[in-house]
Amino acid sequence: MIPIPLVGVDADLTGRLERLARITGAETRIVSVYLNTRWSDEHQRARVRVFLKNEIHSARVRGAALAEDLDWIEEQGELLTGEEGRPGSRGVALFAGQALGLREVFAVAAPFRPLFVVAASPLLTPLVAAVESMGGVLVVFVDGESARLIPLGPEGPAETVVLESEVPGRHRQGGWALLAQSHYQRHIQEQRGRHFEGVAGAVAQLAESRLVDRIVVAGEARNASVFRGHLPSLLGARVVGLVPGARYESDAALVERAVSLLERVDGEAKAAEVADVLTDAAKGGLGVVGLDDTLEAVARGAVHCLYVAADFALDGGSCAVCGALQPGAARCRRCGGELRAVELGGVIVDRVLATGGRVEVVEHHPGLDAAGGVAARLRYAL
Repeated sequence: MIPIPLVGVDADLTGRLERLARITGAETRIVSVYLNTRWSDEHQRARVRVFLKNEIHSARVRGAALAEDLDWIEEQGELLTGEEGRPGSRGVALFAGQALGLREVFAVAAPFRPLFVVAASPLLTPLVAAVESMGGVLVVFVDGESARLIPLGPEGPAETVVLESEVPGRHRQGGWALLAQSHYQRHIQEQRGRHFEGVAGAVAQLAESRLVDRIVVAGEARNASVFRGHLPSLLGARVVGLVPGARYESDAALVERAVSLLERVDGEAKAAEVADVLTDAAKGGLGVVGLDDTLEAVARGAVHCLYVAADFALDGGSCAVCGALQPGAARCRRCGGELRAVELGGVIVDRVLATGGRVEVVEHHPGLDAAGGVAARLRYAL
């Protein structure tokens, strides 16, 4: 079972992911579909419709036993690409398996590369990566007189904390939102010059009551820079960048820019790491690329960090005798034991995490794609 990250993720979402992760070697096939549901124009919406229509048609041709699952996927696709869609979501994952009564829809704040996979187990790596990347994020808009604190989780923004001078008749929220506002008021009422200090204190208090790993500051560049200087050093180190913003803009607009920034930062960091691993592998160092060498490293517990393409999915087998993993064979090549059908992507992720390794899901890396979609940095030479 793939260990599910818990940082900044609510218990219901974690439970749903864990239930999916326990599905391995199902007697019937599981359909996993990933769709990008953030469209800037009708052409993008139309491309999603065409992608889904083509994939469903191909799946129907390959296996009539999937008919009820494909009917459900088609129905959900029509709803998602309709006028209403899924407001606030950038990506949707669908999982269907009629024999298990499986019908799951996950709408998340991160976009997905379109994928349509039929395998023995649900393809979870893109969804787990999205949940992990969007957990524990706080978007902070600040100007010279007000601020908004927008907690962002895997499924989108949570309740916004608005920090400003008291307005008679304004509804005051409870819980941590009220605590943050009260903390801010103690500072702002003394003098306006302490506005940024008050906002920083409210952010610190919110970070204590919620798991905040990364902060994105929004606003005019000078205000954002001055505010950043008021954050305690530990919180300042969690600021991943600044994005433009204005008081009249909606939370959704600020969140959109923040998510785009996070995607860019994460993508650049992963691309640099993959490039280093490919170079090390070519030089015979602590790096391996391709399925066979990566499976061997996983089997030996030698993987420090696994890099896997977001669309990597491959049926294979796990030996019931020696535990070896391999694609497309009836018997184990190592000991001759019987193989149990598995989806290799999910199993290698599971094993790497179980041995204390790290896993990075990578989007659009030509070198990794050319190597078969998997590579690894090793703890020691094989």
